[in-house]
Amino acid sequence: MIESAAIVIKPGHAEALATARELTQWFAARGTTPAGTFTADDATADLSSCGLVVVLGGDGTMIAAARMIGEAEVPVLGINYGSLGYLTEFRIEELHSAVESVLDGAFATDRRVMLRAELFRNGESIANGRVLNDVVINKAALARIIAIEVRLDGLFVNSFRSDGLIIATPTGSTAYNLSAGGPIVYPSMNAVVLTPICPFTLSNRPIVIPDTAEIELKLENGNEGVILSLDGQTGFPLIVGDIVRIRKSRTKLDLVAPENRNYFDVLRKKLQWGR
Repeated sequence: MIESAAIVIKPGHAEALATARELTQWFAARGTTPAGTFTADDATADLSSCGLVVVLGGDGTMIAAARMIGEAEVPVLGINYGSLGYLTEFRIEELHSAVESVLDGAFATDRRVMLRAELFRNGESIANGRVLNDVVINKAALARIIAIEVRLDGLFVNSFRSDGLIIATPTGSTAYNLSAGGPIVYPSMNAVVLTPICPFTLSNRPIVIPDTAEIELKLENGNEGVILSLDGQTGFPLIVGDIVRIRKSRTKLDLVAPENRNYFDVLRKKLQWGR
């Protein structure tokens, strides 16, 4: 039985806020404790103890909610108030029926792989975080090409000279990875994609690897302006010699899945295939 439910909304969205207020009353009337309404830019929210999280927004709001849940496995139901909605698949008209199904236990989840990244400087861990979409090392607009050494499970892969490097989950394959020329990966695949951003050598192509591998990235050169970005929502400046280690998180994100809807329906609609 789900005893408590939290709501995460897109910041500054009046309609989503109004829906959250109505939904809070709806939860209370049905004996589910409202655990509060939080905006996606709330960096302090901890929703790990909730029984359900309802997201009113787009994919950016969903990514923020995944961060707020942390290592917990909490069902997350996404209502699309954004422009894309690869992750927030339910329409606003489906809100009450979808939530009711979850409260009744009559729902299925789409389990999405997440990654954990940790930043080391001079052998000391100075930052870490979980991502649903991607880990990105990127240079500033006017910075020179940077070199990133890549190792998998300790084995040297390559030193990529490029504008940066994307490490994407299957979920994140339709985000920055897609814009950079990387492949679309079906969400249930046990894989991670390494995609160089504007590589200096055209033979440096995206690589698909098993998600069981530990990935180590070392910044070999680069002036000021190189950033480590986690899901495009948190960032850390890098200096030469910094090492980023990435591995699969021990828990996944449990997305409540709509009935009678498949991933290719979403791709056709969002990518406008056949138009």
